[in-house]
Amino acid sequence: MPHPPTSRCLAPMSALLLLALAGCASPASTPPAETPSADTHGEIAGAAELAEPAVGLTSIDGEGRVSHLDLLDETTTDLGAVRVPLSLHSDGRYLFAADESGVSIVDSGVWTWDHVDHFHYYRAAARILGEVEGEGTAVVATSNSSTTGGTGLFFPGSGEAVLLDTEALSRGEVVETFRLSVAPGAGLVTPAGSFAAVAAGGEMTLHTADGSAIGEAETCADPAGTVTTRVGAVIGCQDGALLVTVENEQPVVERVPYPSGTVAPRATAFANREGRPTVAAVAEGVGVWLLDTRERSWTLLPTPEPVVQATAVDDKDANVLALTADGRVLVLDGETGAQRAATTPLVGASLAAGQPVTLIADQQRAYLNGPAEGRMWEIDFADDARIAREFAPERTPLFVAETGR
Repeated sequence: MPHPPTSRCLAPMSALLLLALAGCASPASTPPAETPSADTHGEIAGAAELAEPAVGLTSIDGEGRVSHLDLLDETTTDLGAVRVPLSLHSDGRYLFAADESGVSIVDSGVWTWDHVDHFHYYRAAARILGEVEGEGTAVVATSNSSTTGGTGLFFPGSGEAVLLDTEALSRGEVVETFRLSVAPGAGLVTPAGSFAAVAAGGEMTLHTADGSAIGEAETCADPAGTVTTRVGAVIGCQDGALLVTVENEQPVVERVPYPSGTVAPRATAFANREGRPTVAAVAEGVGVWLLDTRERSWTLLPTPEPVVQATAVDDKDANVLALTADGRVLVLDGETGAQRAATTPLVGASLAAGQPVTLIADQQRAYLNGPAEGRMWEIDFADDARIAREFAPERTPLFVAETGR
């Protein structure tokens, strides 16, 4: 059905912030004080608890301008400017925009606290939090919590492994709990509970929040790709993955090797519906790898054609979403790889130009950005890959993240 075009929010911010589902949040505004509730899971001072998630698409254009599109009322807010990113990572609340000299951090001001059997939804003031300096485009790894634990940054140029205090981020502070010097090149810093795994120089070591090493090192050749599921933290290595869980307040490392005789290309980037145990990764030219962190097992899913991105919805229908080289979104059967539905080509021009395109999945919808097309799409993957909404933002959505979910 038709939808109104997005527009800037022009009403006074102080008035809008008094509404629980307000469309605008200025980085310079101060949210109203809230009476603390008995259940403080995910709550921070000044944040309003909501009845439903304040879901949005937060994007950064080619000049570093940050915009937030509220998906509830389709209003757009200018959040300020950051460094022009070469890559973007998000945990569903914060955006980490990286270039060759550091990382800018944006707080979208909306987040969900996953309490396993129920959820809590919050809104606070959106703002630019600050910078973390380093050499080389940082690899960023986050947990499933926006208010506790740590956030990992690895700078490949200098070999610096940094752990940020995520609770401090929720208070508007950028605090490094450790900065270690390890081998330059490929590397990762992945949070796992109150610990962090550092993979670089052919091995993975575990550290406490202050950087102290604990336990024995594990081999991990050519680390690439990391994600946190409800089960634990995944670190991709040449021969498979390391899974770091926390049991009895201590980290436990398990190796999940690729199936014997595997000749398919390895996984180098993982994506899934946030928190779900199954994650997807492209097996270049062959299909899609599915890693079930609950079962500690890999499955190579053949696809009807080569794909360039994949993400696991991990719902009751085992949907897997994939992006083709000509810009179509495929809905695949996660058991067989058979195609269930497909969109028309949406982002072919962006992919042909080498521009960043991100396919995001949540429980009910998928989102896709097309910088060259100047569009963002909401896709109902369960309804024959129907385009539910198409957005034409004022600024080019070079990078985009779904926030608030």
